Amino acid sequence: MDLLAGLRTFARIVEAGSFSAVARETGSSHSAVTRMVGQLEDHFGVRLFQRSTRRLSLTEDGQDLLGYARNVLDMTAEMEGALGRQRSSPTGLVRVGAPVVATPWLVPRLPELLKRYPGLMVDLVIADQFGNMINERLDVAIVGQQPPDTSLISRAVGSFGRIAVASPAYLERHGAPATPEELKQHACIIHDIGPDSTRWRFGPGDKPIEVEVSGPLRANSSTVVQSAALAGVGIARMSELQAADDLRASRLYRLLPDYPPEQYQVYVVYPSRRHLPPRARVVIDFLADQVRQLSMRVENDRSWGEDDSSWLV
Repeated sequence: MDLLAGLRTFARIVEAGSFSAVARETGSSHSAVTRMVGQLEDHFGVRLFQRSTRRLSLTEDGQDLLGYARNVLDMTAEMEGALGRQRSSPTGLVRVGAPVVATPWLVPRLPELLKRYPGLMVDLVIADQFGNMINERLDVAIVGQQPPDTSLISRAVGSFGRIAVASPAYLERHGAPATPEELKQHACIIHDIGPDSTRWRFGPGDKPIEVEVSGPLRANSSTVVQSAALAGVGIARMSELQAADDLRASRLYRLLPDYPPEQYQVYVVYPSRRHLPPRARVVIDFLADQVRQLSMRVENDRSWGEDDSSWLV
C-alpha cells in the first residue's frame, strides 16, 4: 500500500469527521476510502476508529497514530518545499482560527491569498476564544491577547482601539455626542459580553473615563452589533479591526475623537513546530502582513470617520 497516501487520508478523515466528506473531496468512492483505512489498520495491526451510526471517534491507537501521521505529513511537506516542489505553489488545507470581530475584515481579503496559491485551501474556524490549538487542530489563529501557552509562537502584528461609531442616518436624526457623558442621552447598542458590557471606557489605561450607557438593542454577537450600527439603530462600540472598512467607506463615522480609545494588541499565533509546512507558512505570513497593514493604516488615518458637522451640509 501507499503508506503516505494512507496517512494523509487518515488525517483528513479525522479533520473532516467522516469518510464520505473525504471521498467527495478526493473524488473517490466511499468504499475506496474505507478500504485505504482498512489497509492502514492491517499494516499496523490496530483498530483506528470506533464507528457508530451517529459519530466517528478515534481509538487510543488511532489517537497515537494521528500524532505520528501529522509529523510525517508536515516533514514531507517541508521536504517537498525545500526541493522546490511546493515552494512557489503551496498546496493543502490550513485551519485558521479567527475571532468574530475579524470576519468582516478577513473574509473579503481571503480571495487574494487563494488566487495567489491555487492549490491552497483554508478552513476558517470562527470563535471569540480558542482553547488548545493542537486539540482544535488549528494551524494558525488571530487573537486579541497573547496566549499563556509558551509552546506557541506569538507574533505581535498590530494595535487597535475600541471606538464609538454611528451611521450617517443615526447622526442626521440625533446628532453626535461631544463628550463620553453625552452618550447617556443617546441610544447605544450593547455588545453583551459580561457584567461590564454597559460601561464604556475612553482615554489612556491609567486614567480612563467610564460611562454607563443604555439603549434599545443588546446582542452577544459583534456581527449583530455592527449590522445594527450600519442600520442606524444607535451608537456602537467596536474594534477598529472590525470597523476599519466601514469607516473608510463612510458607512460609519468615528465619534469622540478627542478621547483616545482603549488599545489592545493583535497577535498571529501558531504551534511551535520544527517542520512548518509551506502551506501554513504562506498563510501565517499573509495574515501577519494584512493585519500589520491595517494597523498602520488605522494609526496613520485615525481622522477617518471623526465627527465633523460638514458631512451634514
